[in-house]
Amino acid sequence: MKYLLLISVFVIATCGLVYELVAGTLASSLLGDSVTQFSIIIGVYLFSMGIGSFISKYIRKHLIPTFIRIELLIGLVGGFSSSILFVLFEYIEAFQSLLYGLVTLTGLLVGLEIPILMRILKDQFDFRDLVSNIFTFDYIGALLASLLFPLLLMPRLGLIRTSLLFGILNVLVAIAAVYVFDAEIRRKTMLRFSAVVSLTLLIIGMVFAGNILSYSEKISYQNSIVYAKSSPYQRIVLTRKGERFRLFLNGNLQFDSQDEYRYHEALVHPGLAAQDSPRKVLVLGGGDGLAVREILRYPSIEQIDLVDLDPLVTDLFTNRASLSLLNQKALTAPKVSVFNADAFTWLRENKTQYDFVVVDFPDPVNFSVGKLYTLRFYRELKTHIAPGGGMVVQSTSPYVAPKSFWCVDQTLRETGFRTVPYHCYVPSFGEWGFILAHDQTWIPPDKYPENLRFISPETVRQLVHFPPDMIARGLECNRLNNQVLVQYFEEEWSKYE
Repeated sequence: MKYLLLISVFVIATCGLVYELVAGTLASSLLGDSVTQFSIIIGVYLFSMGIGSFISKYIRKHLIPTFIRIELLIGLVGGFSSSILFVLFEYIEAFQSLLYGLVTLTGLLVGLEIPILMRILKDQFDFRDLVSNIFTFDYIGALLASLLFPLLLMPRLGLIRTSLLFGILNVLVAIAAVYVFDAEIRRKTMLRFSAVVSLTLLIIGMVFAGNILSYSEKISYQNSIVYAKSSPYQRIVLTRKGERFRLFLNGNLQFDSQDEYRYHEALVHPGLAAQDSPRKVLVLGGGDGLAVREILRYPSIEQIDLVDLDPLVTDLFTNRASLSLLNQKALTAPKVSVFNADAFTWLRENKTQYDFVVVDFPDPVNFSVGKLYTLRFYRELKTHIAPGGGMVVQSTSPYVAPKSFWCVDQTLRETGFRTVPYHCYVPSFGEWGFILAHDQTWIPPDKYPENLRFISPETVRQLVHFPPDMIARGLECNRLNNQVLVQYFEEEWSKYE
């Protein structure tokens, strides 16, 4: 019996850490700034566990039934926490209060369970062995959770099913305790009934987890969802209204098919048209193939290498007919090679030099993306640009986030580039900014590919002018060890969300 209870320590330790990881990941996905959110979640969770451990000393009677009830409560609260947060995200203005409230409640309950279980086991082990065994199983369970969560649980189950699964495990620990201590429990019928009800609710939640997620997304997006799937890297949602498509990654709009041509023409042509017969082009990000579509307009192009982290995105825009029609089957063109890899790692391993580089990463909403806007990354990228070549970087909105925009410019200039910032109006996004970077003076092109809908010599001459409300000065360079750009971005965009 005592070893069965030690195994339960292993299970509840694993469950406790998983709830913490789920809360941190969910907060990062919904609120952005992963480092801040994870730090706050971990701090609140551990503090709450400490309070729970302190409170446990005041529980002197009925330890076994109390332990069972705590396990049932943890199973229900932790198990349904992600479902509750996803569904209520759009409804509750004080969402962070709800999030930290659930984290606090879960932490309190988890803090109660181990001290109470130790007191239940005190007659089964020598004190020295008890403490050693409890903490050994506790730490092993924590290690297992930290490995399973990123490698298996998140990619295969997602947040909702993961929390429900571990809620079920907590309830199973409670059920096992009911039968192990059968002779020592009074009013066991009510405990058994509660355990069965809790288990049933969590199993129903597992069965309908997909419906819960679909409902939460349905109320978050204006148009009909025609595709929704989670990859190991992000949540991908595609919406449609008539012939109009919108792509969202982790809830952030990436493009609207109605006006994406403005963005992608502005991204590619002012820089690429200035190159003399470019042959090799590198695209970083841009897994939708829309930038590649624009690059293929140049007959001199011989090779386009596209590096995008998520194979689910590139597969979607390669194989879904309506989307491959939008990018004009760019990703299957003979000149195009697609590499699904981390751009930082890929650049270190690849030594090819390119006439032009298109950097189309998502905005620096967190440090994992922010590293792709750092001085260190741009220095690495510079070694891949052939003499006389250049690159363009999408650089967020100079109107909403002027500090962020000009921080990117400052970082590129500190890398040694000559920069040409410019901006254009995209109805779906508002004013949007780009920065050209060369090792020589950029001369505005007087000729562009035919049949462009937005870019022309006259248009480009207007795009390089910035009104005073889009200017910011005296900014720090974005370095890998400080990532000041992420702080600027969070500060500026939070005012508009």
